[in-house]
Amino acid sequence: MDCKYKRILLKISGEALAGGADHGIDAETVMKISHVIKNVTEMGVEVALVVGGGNFWRGAGAKDMDRTTSDYMGVLGTIINGLAFQDALEKIGVETRVQTAIEMRQIAEPYIRRKAVRHLEKGRVVIFSGGSGNPYFSTDTTAALRAAEINADIILLAKNGVDGVYSDDPKKNPDSKKFDELKYIDILKNGLKIMDSTATSLCMDNKIPILVFGIENPENIEKIVKGENIGTIIEEV
Repeated sequence: MDCKYKRILLKISGEALAGGADHGIDAETVMKISHVIKNVTEMGVEVALVVGGGNFWRGAGAKDMDRTTSDYMGVLGTIINGLAFQDALEKIGVETRVQTAIEMRQIAEPYIRRKAVRHLEKGRVVIFSGGSGNPYFSTDTTAALRAAEINADIILLAKNGVDGVYSDDPKKNPDSKKFDELKYIDILKNGLKIMDSTATSLCMDNKIPILVFGIENPENIEKIVKGENIGTIIEEV
């Protein structure tokens, strides 16, 4: 099958994995997304995954706590989510490797770029956990960094509760306009809170397109790979 993209990096927020709950992991949601990832790999597309940790802990939002410590706690949340995805994917016959930015050799491989690329070439799904391994950097920045390192064709930015980029919060403002395409500079200039500015700048410098879409319908991932116009594409037009 002809696919628009050969190698994708899928970024899923931690909150999306909680299902309807405030926190934790909803096994049904993870399995639903995993089935779609399986379908995409069977189409011959190489898939890398970066998962956030917001369903357990948000480093930047912690009060009365050292920011560095708080961020490292968030990093551990991303590893829990990564292992949950590995378990779900392997249950349905998808070979996976979890690589962590902070060494935890008993449960995952350390992040080694060449190894990650080799796994992708062999058709394995590579799950990048542990963020970038540094405090003060979001998992959006990790997604941009890893996408650049593995030469991904695109970052699929899966959002919870929104199906693209809007001029204003569509839940609060019914008149807000949805964009089909944007330039990186528009995101930075207008302060659109899609990715943080570090991640957006990294994508802009390395010309990595970002496609923002809603994860409520995980089948959107398949449609995007086939070339359907879904969500909002951000690139240098």
